[in-house]
Amino acid sequence: MRDFRDAKLMAQTLRDSLTTKSITISHSQSLELVSRMFGVADWNTLSALIKSGDGTKPQRAPVIQTTTVRRPAIPLRDLVPFPGATYPLFVGRAKTINALNDAFARQTDLVIALQKQRAVDEPGFADLHEIGLRADLMELSPLPDGTLKVQVRIGRRVLIRAFSNDGSAYEAEVSDIAEDGAADAPDLILRAVTRFERYAAIRNSRMPESWPPFGQGRQPGTVADTIAAQVLLPLAHKYELLAVLDPIKRLELVEALLDVTARPLSSALQATRQRAIASARDRRHRHATLEHLLLALVDDDSAAAVMKSCRASLKQLRTKTLAYVDTDLALLAAEDGEIAQPSPAFLRVSDRAALAAQEVGYPMITGANTLLALFPETRSPAARLLAEHGVTLVRAAKAVADGVGKEEA
Repeated sequence: MRDFRDAKLMAQTLRDSLTTKSITISHSQSLELVSRMFGVADWNTLSALIKSGDGTKPQRAPVIQTTTVRRPAIPLRDLVPFPGATYPLFVGRAKTINALNDAFARQTDLVIALQKQRAVDEPGFADLHEIGLRADLMELSPLPDGTLKVQVRIGRRVLIRAFSNDGSAYEAEVSDIAEDGAADAPDLILRAVTRFERYAAIRNSRMPESWPPFGQGRQPGTVADTIAAQVLLPLAHKYELLAVLDPIKRLELVEALLDVTARPLSSALQATRQRAIASARDRRHRHATLEHLLLALVDDDSAAAVMKSCRASLKQLRTKTLAYVDTDLALLAAEDGEIAQPSPAFLRVSDRAALAAQEVGYPMITGANTLLALFPETRSPAARLLAEHGVTLVRAAKAVADGVGKEEA
């Protein structure tokens, strides 16, 4: 059950839900409505309760230094790195290569600048986000095609005050941003860590080498950055996290992103899940399985569009799936007791679909997201039935990336 510390997340969920019903309210209005739900007069009062109730110590605002330094710079367009992590980079632009060679020769660190648009080949100051990063050059290796592979260790955030592309190499003038390392937020950290461990389990992904990230005095900023580096998100959303300078606020945002229950279902997917449950209930099956879900997804416009893009015959897929449900799942029939309870695999797919929607920036979970979430269940007959009809993860993922099956909010 949610408590008052989940108020911000509840406010966002309320806004999203009302948006699906063509009712628009502002963020501040949603915060005020949630405050009244908890019997509190206004958001300022509830916000004070949250700060006093989550174990968070006062946090001083990050300080942007007035002094500046000039460093070789490399603009990135396909990656948003986070402090504390090590990344391999492959670079091919001449000015980027010259900047790396310059940093290596001078034995100095360099600036990572992040492009607003990946299509820009010769970025200037206006083409870059204002928050960048300092990075240590660990290894530089030339590749046969004339490009470079470089291993960098990301350091602190910086404010980019100037960026030069006039010479033979990129260069940036930056000011360091100092985060106060004294703050601690044990309850918030515990919630974020717990949610990330569930996220990693759902995605079946490896945990970071230094986990849990408590090695530096349980600093919320360090925990937020460690998790943010691992979470899959659109680049624009990744940068939004990077640009939050307040460590507590950054960790709050990370924790909210990891809540798979927060993203609403599209109305079409709600009907699809209800059909899957009804299919199991009508047959008095103990569980609603992935095969019941697949049978319902065949008639879901979003998922069906993706299947069609894979050249699947929906009629044949429906016939084969229905035959499996009626014959092979007959053993699931119950004489009495509870029926049509979602199976563990059904619940895993539901959670994974929420993450899939988040990773591509969908405001709601759709049938297309659910279809993609089904493929990791490799032992499921549903996955086998899809493969037999030409619907594979690679083809389906490409279709979704191209916008197939996307529902409007």
